[in-house]
Amino acid sequence: MQYNTQKVKLTMPEYGRNIHNMINHCVAIEDPEKRKICAYSVINVMGNMFPHLRDVNNFKHILWDHLAIMSDFKLDIEYPYEIIKREELYSAPGKIEYSRATMKYRHYGKILEKIIDIAAKMEEGDKKVQLVKMIASQMKKSYVQWNKNVDDEKIYEDLADLSGGKLKYSSEDYVIPEVKTAPSRDKLKNIRHQRRR
Repeated sequence: MQYNTQKVKLTMPEYGRNIHNMINHCVAIEDPEKRKICAYSVINVMGNMFPHLRDVNNFKHILWDHLAIMSDFKLDIEYPYEIIKREELYSAPGKIEYSRATMKYRHYGKILEKIIDIAAKMEEGDKKVQLVKMIASQMKKSYVQWNKNVDDEKIYEDLADLSGGKLKYSSEDYVIPEVKTAPSRDKLKNIRHQRRR
């Protein structure tokens, strides 16, 4: 008995060895018309294997591409679609450019900088004051995640800097609530260890 691991490696294992054998049979047929009929029969069997994908756009086109790939591009028939070329199959994908947002203070994040910009453009009033208070509280939370010591004046300095001098506040205007820092992993381990005793 020969194990599958000892047989020829399948190009697309999801279709199974029988489909690969059918395709190899099609490739070996000498009569072009019979070869074409055989290829269409194999496509029908392949389509029946994945009925849930029939609603996918270009499902038939994908099947014909897979047929060409599994035949190692040796199946000489007139394909109903433009099939993938060998070069396209093994070519490296294009480089994806990642957007690197420019931030003045990375620990606050880009979204907070956008909110500060919105607040700076708002008309004076109660809504603006409330938004600035929420921004200051969030800035303090973000700051504490990266730095242990924080005072409100530092937050207000950064707020003024990020708003281009349009949002000038101080601790006299609003005292930012204290932020509780999350315990470190070591502290959490100690707490769990003490509870087990």
